[in-house]
Amino acid sequence: MIEAPHLSNAPGAGPDWADRMEQSVLDAAVRLAPTRGWNSRLVRAACAENDLSEGDQELLLPNGARDLAALLSRRHDARALEALGDPGTMKIRARIAAAVSARMEAGAADLEATKRCAGFLALPTNADLSLSLAWESADHLWRWAGDTTTDWNHYSKRTILSGILIPALTLRWFEGRERAEAFVSARIDNVMAFEKWKAGKDFEAPVRRATELLSRLRYGRDNPLP
Repeated sequence: MIEAPHLSNAPGAGPDWADRMEQSVLDAAVRLAPTRGWNSRLVRAACAENDLSEGDQELLLPNGARDLAALLSRRHDARALEALGDPGTMKIRARIAAAVSARMEAGAADLEATKRCAGFLALPTNADLSLSLAWESADHLWRWAGDTTTDWNHYSKRTILSGILIPALTLRWFEGRERAEAFVSARIDNVMAFEKWKAGKDFEAPVRRATELLSRLRYGRDNPLP
């Protein structure tokens, strides 16, 4: 969190000033992106509209367009969760399908800006950020769907859903809802088949066996771990 007193254009600002300003800058960026693209020039223009100096911009968005992309992704995550509401008695497959659809439509509400941001995230230099944001989105969607796992399944579910989200969102932005929904439906069938296959399997067994082997090597075959 950026401390407001360090920002020259925030006299008397409270602790939430930075959060509010981030959203205000993002609002300007969403409006400007269709003509300016998603780049450092967009960041400067959006900040200038909010009367931020270059120094204040550096404090608010030290990573420039990458920070702005993260703000947009998180706004879309929040918008999707708000639209989803309570999953009620929906089965897990229906929950995941609804969650991914809501996330796609959340971004479609800012379609032209979202497309510019997607192009920016597709650059090789931004691959790390793209994967991180997809993981965040997948985590939000699985939690909404009721997933409370903390073991290996926690990571496998988010990895698989991230792998669906990235191409699904790209299809939605550039080829339309119908193509994207068809892609998601097929991939969710694959996810459900995988979940059914791994049910009851002990994926931690190799770790336990390795631990037992190391303990025998260190403490002797017949000696337990201290």
